[in-house]
Amino acid sequence: MPTKTIIRPKNAAPPIGPYSIAVRVGDLLFCSGQIPLDPQTGQLVAGDIQAQTERVMENIKAILDDQGLTFASVVKSTVFMTDLGQFAKMNEVYGRCFNGDAPARSTVQVAGLPRGSNVEIEVIAHF
Repeated sequence: MPTKTIIRPKNAAPPIGPYSIAVRVGDLLFCSGQIPLDPQTGQLVAGDIQAQTERVMENIKAILDDQGLTFASVVKSTVFMTDLGQFAKMNEVYGRCFNGDAPARSTVQVAGLPRGSNVEIEVIAHF
């Protein structure tokens, strides 16, 4: 049975609750949903959906980098948005992170996200 390892990346935004930023089990890395928190201040970044998505993707990249992975290692993502009317703008930023084959993805609209964020993204990556 694979061992569960808690991942604590140095350059990632700090968790805002009782959860791990990422957990590795075997050859899979499960990353908790990332909201647009500045890792230096722990505060939500200001700006529109594109600015927030950019920060979220940078936060995910920091987790992947810490484990020697890239966006090419991501096999599944889930995007949570408070307004699917902003989907195209979010998708433009999201799409720039994946060269070639993108991962499987689900996108859902939710009533609200932590700290008033407009977007949250979680990923599963493969080593």
